[in-house]
This record gives sequence, C-alpha cells and structure tokens, in this order.
Amino acid sequence: MELAYYSDYAVRLVNSEEPVRGKDSLTSVEAVRDLFGGNASAARRATDADVTRFRSVRGRLRGVFEAADQGDETLAVDLLNSLLLEFPVSPQISGHDHRDEDGRPLWHMHLADHPSNATAGYAAIAAMGLAFHLTEYGVDRLGLCQAAPCRNAYLDTSTNRSRRYCSDRCATRANVAAYRARKRLEADRSGSSGLAAPSTQRASASGER
Repeated sequence: MELAYYSDYAVRLVNSEEPVRGKDSLTSVEAVRDLFGGNASAARRATDADVTRFRSVRGRLRGVFEAADQGDETLAVDLLNSLLLEFPVSPQISGHDHRDEDGRPLWHMHLADHPSNATAGYAAIAAMGLAFHLTEYGVDRLGLCQAAPCRNAYLDTSTNRSRRYCSDRCATRANVAAYRARKRLEADRSGSSGLAAPSTQRASASGER
C-alpha cells in the first residue's frame, strides 16, 4: 500500500462536514467508525468521546486545504506540521496477507500508529498521508471544490493540474450553471441592442427633418 493512499483519510474526515450548507454527518460514534473504512480493528477503538475529538482534528485538516486553496503554501505546511508533531506514526515494512505468484509477500510501506485513542490513530494516518501527497505532488494539488456552495476537499492527481471540483456531479453542475449564465448574458445583450435600435432610428429621422 502506497503511503499516499492514507491521504484519503484526511479527505474523508474533512468532507464529513459541509459548512456552507450547514451539514455535518459526524454526529455519532458510528459515523466515526465509518470513516475508518475497512480498518475494522482501528474503528472498534472509537468511543463517544471521539466524536468531539474528531471534529477538532477535522477543523485543523480543513485549515490545511483552505490555506492551499488560497495559495498560502507556508501556512498549509505549518498547519500540517503541527498535526504531524502532535500525532506521530512509525513507518513499517509490511506484507500482511498479500502474496505474489510465487507465494512471496508483497512488501510495502505501512503506517503503524500508537494511539491513546481512536482520534489520535486516525489523525496520525491522515496527517502523514496528506504530508506525503503534498510533498510528492505539490501544495496546489490540495483543493476545495469550486462548485458553490460545495467546498468539499479533494486531491488533484490529474496530469495537467486541472482539477477544480470534488466530483463529476459538481463539475457538471458548475458547467450547467456557467452555460445558463452565458445564455442570460447573451439574452440581456440582445435585448439591450433591440431597444437601442428604434431610438437611434427616431433620432436619425428627426435630424433629417
């Protein structure tokens, strides 16, 4: 498993809230456990107390994406470094149960956390994964959806650094909105031109008399 994979932990946590819409799905210990995905053993450590702790970490991770979105690379790195210091991990070589065709372990890097609670474990993995993504691809690859009022976080892995939306759905919605705005502008311009023409004609006729 590539270490950059763990950056998805950060995205999942940040997107559990939609501030502009006033939505927050992180309201129970079950919601906390869902964020761990297939990591069932880590999810089982979660308790009701982790709901508040997860929300605190979520706000700090969103701050990293907001700083990156605003082009403030130094702030984004500083905020992420503070998380890395507070929630450390130990990189380890792991094979788990994955084997190649000859039965040998498929070795890969794994992040082993040593948490005092579920939040510490999740935050450590999310912060380290985001750090690997940032250093590998650049701060500008951390974005917030441009389809208002979404503002969900995303990681840009496109070859030309062109991603602007968190999903195809938001991209489609933004394109439709832009198309309709252009049509309204064209209609307004057409209407204005139509009104101006008679006035011009009347002025011309008056001048001839």
